[in-house]
Amino acid sequence: MSTMKIAKAASKGFMITLQRSPIGTPQKHRRVLSGLGLRKIRQTVTRPNTPQVRGMIGKVGYLLEVQPQ
Repeated sequence: MSTMKIAKAASKGFMITLQRSPIGTPQKHRRVLSGLGLRKIRQTVTRPNTPQVRGMIGKVGYLLEVQPQ
């Protein structure tokens, strides 16, 4: 596979699913979930592979299931 195809595959994005309830988590973590567009448990959203999104996933990763797209 050429480096161009690898770069395209890596840059597509993530499928993010909220797996655990944010009840009892810090307010900042709930705001991060809101920023990702997650409101309900088992809701799935698609987000691009950017440094900002990766940072948000890192912050609340214990509540999420993340799959590459």
